[in-house]
Amino acid sequence: MKVLFVSTEVQPFIKTGGLADVSYALPKALQAQGVDVRIIMPKYGDISENYTSKLTQLASFGVSVGWRNQYCGLQYLNYEGLPVYFVDNEYYFKRPGCYGYYDDGERFAFFCRAVMESVCHMEDFYPDVIHCNDWQTGLIPLYLRDVYYERPEFKRAGCMYTIHNLKYQGVFAPSVLEDLLGLNMGYYTDEKLKFHDGISFMKAGIVFADKVTTVSETYAQEIQTSYYGEGLDGLLQEKAFKLYGVTNGLDYSINNPLKDPHLVQNYSARSIKRKTANKLALQNRLGLPENPDVPVVAMVTRLVRQKGLDLVTCVMEDILKMNLQFVILGSGDSEYSDFFEYYASAYPGKIAAYIGFDEGLASQVYAGADLFLMPSMFEPCGLSQLISMAYGTVPVVRETGGLRDTVVAYNEYTGEGNGFSFANFNAHEMLHTLEYAISKYEDKEVWDGIVSQAMKTKFDWPAQAKRYIALYKEMCC
Repeated sequence: MKVLFVSTEVQPFIKTGGLADVSYALPKALQAQGVDVRIIMPKYGDISENYTSKLTQLASFGVSVGWRNQYCGLQYLNYEGLPVYFVDNEYYFKRPGCYGYYDDGERFAFFCRAVMESVCHMEDFYPDVIHCNDWQTGLIPLYLRDVYYERPEFKRAGCMYTIHNLKYQGVFAPSVLEDLLGLNMGYYTDEKLKFHDGISFMKAGIVFADKVTTVSETYAQEIQTSYYGEGLDGLLQEKAFKLYGVTNGLDYSINNPLKDPHLVQNYSARSIKRKTANKLALQNRLGLPENPDVPVVAMVTRLVRQKGLDLVTCVMEDILKMNLQFVILGSGDSEYSDFFEYYASAYPGKIAAYIGFDEGLASQVYAGADLFLMPSMFEPCGLSQLISMAYGTVPVVRETGGLRDTVVAYNEYTGEGNGFSFANFNAHEMLHTLEYAISKYEDKEVWDGIVSQAMKTKFDWPAQAKRYIALYKEMCC
């Protein structure tokens, strides 16, 4: 089976979120199970020269972007055995970061067309499946069905479209249909691309793909409701026959406290007492009193509303009255960064805030904390709760999306559970759940059992890759 995996960010080349992790780990797991999988992505200006200096130029050709004919270079790198193709156009991609530019519609319209044209220059590779991810690739299913269907390279190709976060849809003015996409206004209908007074790249992916997946079973159900559906719930209900939830996996070869080079003391489930050394080191680094007995509650998160930070800010005074230390690491909206910086200065022995991102410090937080707070408003899958459990840090989460699918609330009658959870998006419900978790922390026998179950929780990519392969086969038959 030949699979072309299309993504706009791939670890380790460039990353803004969990999509990058998935876009390396899933192809790697597919390849291990015998799939001929190849990745294609934009060649951004921020990609390290360590990689770009090793690229091989395969071809150069023109790509239609409406009435424009734009240069495209196709470059190649074998990265740890995975074939990775890079779409090169300096005008569109030699810029800082990945997204957030005024011409993103044009940039990713170009990328979608360039992917289709690039297949013609890949030696002996006619894809059985083109696997697209998020709004930036949403036009590819449309192009495959309505524009390129007669090309021999695509005769047997099916298309899977994965929604990683429905909130970001790529909505642009109707004029881009003809001006950028080379399509007629017949596509400006409710059955096709029309979304309110614009067109949606994500809607194109949902409408024209053979199968649509999202990154957890619960999120696949949630996005069919008005609360989570971001205006596409009716369409997703209509397309429910081809909508599937497949929970993301975690690469445990990377997220492994026994091998993590950033830790002062490596450990495993069998040597969990060594985790204490990391707790003391974290407290020392962040200027908190070094005390192995006080529970450390941590967040590693983007500082945005989606992550439930309004709940935390609402009851911060109550949280700090508890016998705990609070650590937060992340960047994002200034209203939240200002809030946590203020509290860190006002309560220096109780809360530490690191505004920004430091990969080494993130590992130390996962290893050094006792509880990981993740009260998301919505969470398509989430990787942080999986990482925290791998490091023996017990998650406290809201029951939404992938958090509901991966965290089993502790049951004091049976002793089962790998974390704590609450149902409603309510600050005091979160607070009471955190208080309950702290009370169990004080019972070391109970706590050790919860930590053990958390570390035994595995959502690894080989198992999840099998589910994708089964869906691919349905499209190929």
